[in-house]
Amino acid sequence: MKSITSADNPRFRALLKLVQSARERRTAGLSLLDGIHLVAAYAEHIGTPREIVLSRSGAENDEVLRLLARLNAAQVMVLPEVLFRQLSSVATPTGIIAIVPTPRVAMPQVLEGASVWLEDIQDPGNVGSILRSAAASGIATVCLSRHSVHAWSPRVLRAGMGAHFALRVIEGVDLLALAQRYPGRIIATCVGRGTPVFDADLAGEVALLFGNEGAGLSSSLAALAHRTVHIPMPGRAESLNVGAAAAVCLFERVRQLRGQ
Repeated sequence: MKSITSADNPRFRALLKLVQSARERRTAGLSLLDGIHLVAAYAEHIGTPREIVLSRSGAENDEVLRLLARLNAAQVMVLPEVLFRQLSSVATPTGIIAIVPTPRVAMPQVLEGASVWLEDIQDPGNVGSILRSAAASGIATVCLSRHSVHAWSPRVLRAGMGAHFALRVIEGVDLLALAQRYPGRIIATCVGRGTPVFDADLAGEVALLFGNEGAGLSSSLAALAHRTVHIPMPGRAESLNVGAAAAVCLFERVRQLRGQ
């Protein structure tokens, strides 16, 4: 383990840039996994992180040390608490951060199986929540449009709780072009229009489309859907946030599959 105590250390300054700048993370092709759960999920599904950063208290934590022994990471850095908190994105850090190459998933020539498509969703918490629901409900692929929030940002990763590593997450997708060649059925979600989702057939090879928090799906993408569905809401709320709406639709699909 290498101990760093100064904020002027070049390696610490480089890590701080990664934390503070999405552009820096994209340019470097790196992501930061903050916390025991995320680091363990990466190790289980992907492999050994490029680098591990520990706080001094983390370096004395039994759970962190057990995880560290499993990882067998070549580079381990220990920081005093005041420096570690500058890197951590959580209110109560667990004492471990992993630096990993951001997975780059190419779009296959033919996208098969059920999938979720996200058009221009901006809130990191919503995207992380949808990824988590998609992984839990058995979806294999999530496609994000070019103007959606970066799926590997610290806040999305935190909200996803490790779901990223159980999914094929494809970013920067031209959803209009994908819709024109997708072999399955395309189901668009909309507030108050179309078939109640509980009456729609969601089984089989389907793409479930969810749109921007304010604007919803673009008219051009919605026009390519085979069916539009909505979630009936007998109460006084006008709508659900997109993360909650996606969970309802995804687990309605699970219910239908269990009944087959």
